[in-house]
This record gives sequence, C-alpha cells and structure tokens, in this order.
Amino acid sequence: MKDDTASNIADFLLQIKAIKLQPDEPFTWASGWKSPIYCDNRVALSNPRIRTYIRQELVKAIERNYGRPDAIAAVATGAIAQGALVSESMGLPFIYVRPEPKQHGAKNQIEGDISQIHSVVVVEDLISTGKSSLNAVAALRNSGIIVKGMVSIFNYGFDIARESFKNAQCPLYSLSNYDVMITKALQSKYINEGQMESLKDWREHPDSWNK
Repeated sequence: MKDDTASNIADFLLQIKAIKLQPDEPFTWASGWKSPIYCDNRVALSNPRIRTYIRQELVKAIERNYGRPDAIAAVATGAIAQGALVSESMGLPFIYVRPEPKQHGAKNQIEGDISQIHSVVVVEDLISTGKSSLNAVAALRNSGIIVKGMVSIFNYGFDIARESFKNAQCPLYSLSNYDVMITKALQSKYINEGQMESLKDWREHPDSWNK
C-alpha cells in the first residue's frame, strides 16, 4: 500500500469515528472476543469527500494490482455500497455475494447477472479473520468465476487472516491497516503510550486479551 494513502485513510476513519478506540472500555465482538477497537466503515458513506477519496483509492488499487476485471464483486452487506461506487467509476458490471444462499425465491448467493462474467475483483470493507471474505471468494469460484484478488478499506492484520488468504491463493490489498491507524492515533493524542501497548497486545493475542 502507499504510505500516504494508508495514513490518510486511517486519519479520516478516526476523524469521523468510523473507527473508535476504547482500550479501557473494550467492545465485545460477536465471536466473544473483547476488543479495544470498533470499526464501521459505512460511516464514511455519509461524508462525500471521504467517500470519494476511498472510492478513488480502491479504483487505483484494483487497476494497479489486478488490471481490469470483467466485473466488480462485493461482500454483503458492508461492502455493497463501496463496491457499487467502484464499479460505477470503472464502468463495470456489479454483483454482490451473500453469506449464504437465500432461503426463498431463486435461492441465490450471488446477486446479479453472472452469465457474461469470467473474472472479478472483490471489494471488502474490513478484513478481520478473513472467514466471511473468503467465503464470498469460494462462492464466486464455485460458480466458475475467476477471482483476480480482493481489495479492502481496512485490515486488522491478524496472522490468521494472512494465512487464510495465502492458503486460498487469493491476493489481498488493503488501503490501510491497524499498525498505521494506531500510530496515527498516538500522533494525534487520541491514545497515550500505555494504551498503545495495550492495543499492540490485542492485535497479537485477540482471543485472550483483557481476560
């Protein structure tokens, strides 16, 4: 990733509170993990300037790393809006992938016309463990579509995600990441040195942190 882009994205997400840091009052994830960070990149959609910057950087990342695919795919639900913005900017068809097939109607897992689509780049908003992101990749591949790679707005940088993407042979490029973000948060005095150490420890041991 480009250093300026990574730093700018981290700064923007902190400014608009799309990322909240509470090492002293942690959040609880659905997995049961205690977490000092909560990230909701959909908040950026409400800010036209930041929304445009993210869309432009995602387009650049796709063209630079993967070339031009037949279509843009997004992971439901958080990345649907960003994926649609990217596909519109690139003049490409757009599809999105549900976590699992619908239980009614056509029972689709992939929404959109895929009859003429041979290759895609997948847009994701946030990479944590990578499980839901790679579930979408598997669904696309099972439908005969080549996944050239994935781009995301933000990446926690967990080892489990890195290994999972490597094993799935799916290249991943993220605009910004956890290390850049906590460094930016310290520089702006959002957090202090002691909280910085706690945040670093969480990233290394998320399953046992704060127990």
